Amino acid sequence: MSVEDLRRKIDETDARIVRLLAERVRIAEKIGKEKQQQGKQIEDASRERTILEKIKDLARSENINPEDIESIYKRIFIAAKRVQGATVAFQGETGAYSEEAAFQFFGAAIQLKPCESLDDVFKAVEQDEVQFGVVPAENSLEGSISRTYDLLLDSNLKVGGETELRVVHCLISTPESRLDLIKDVYSHPQALGQCKTFLRQLGCQLIPTYDTAGSVKIIKEKGTIDNAAIASARAAEIYGMKILAREIEDNPNNFTRFFVLSRHDSPPSGTDKTSIVFSVKHQPGALYDSLKELAVRKINLTKIESRPTRQKPWEYNFYLDFEGHRQDEICREALEDMEKSSLFVKVLGSYPRAR
Repeated sequence: MSVEDLRRKIDETDARIVRLLAERVRIAEKIGKEKQQQGKQIEDASRERTILEKIKDLARSENINPEDIESIYKRIFIAAKRVQGATVAFQGETGAYSEEAAFQFFGAAIQLKPCESLDDVFKAVEQDEVQFGVVPAENSLEGSISRTYDLLLDSNLKVGGETELRVVHCLISTPESRLDLIKDVYSHPQALGQCKTFLRQLGCQLIPTYDTAGSVKIIKEKGTIDNAAIASARAAEIYGMKILAREIEDNPNNFTRFFVLSRHDSPPSGTDKTSIVFSVKHQPGALYDSLKELAVRKINLTKIESRPTRQKPWEYNFYLDFEGHRQDEICREALEDMEKSSLFVKVLGSYPRAR
């Protein structure tokens, strides 16, 4: 049989695999609907373990590496959870950018739990109230969300995914309002900071709130024509409010990176990123000694920043992202050697890079 004949067989086999996967996802979606009607959690760790053991046994019988099959099936489980309607916590009111990020990552078939604070999002996942949490990690203009990283340091949760959302800010008010009537503008401090030029020209008083969509809810309840909020167009639609101005952010390259929190991180996908936090001794060359373990292995760093340890003045933890999965051999070796030259190393999670 020629190479071209064999390739045609591969194409036919791939088509059958995709059709079978589609059938599996449709069945999983039906199971998800049944679970929702019965008030059951979507995630069933015991069932997943049973399936993994069975398919690994099948893989051995077919002379296929069971670890490879296990990795593939873990990705299939994630796809199934997305259509089953996984439960996801986020900070803010309905219409918040974090909610939009949750839809972007998981799809529309999810159950959402709005939380007042980032602490509450972590707590909801830790206490098994929801399967996942979506929290902002950093903004391309304003930098990292410090509270998210502080909570990751103290929590046993893992970063199991990431997504990047283009943030488009709108000035929103009551249906009867006009731009020249606005005196007070409500929003999250980061949103206010990202629209400085527009707000300076508007010449109004700025009132910080805990959430962008929550600020729309506030001005709706006030019902006056001289109040406005900065939030998404979707928030205006949800609360039946009027958009007075669109794209008011100072910089169009305004993206927020969100972490997906889980009790487990993700299996290797081939295009992964790993986030860690570590601390070094307060002596010359200590940081270099840790970072060289990545450099000598040609592991690409995508982010590094320092945060106070909150234990001693002028001592810092370092937060680092690099390309690769913690289970990859060179990454595993690098982390093991980093532990020898660091006071501590904590892996926050390995996950597929945002598309």
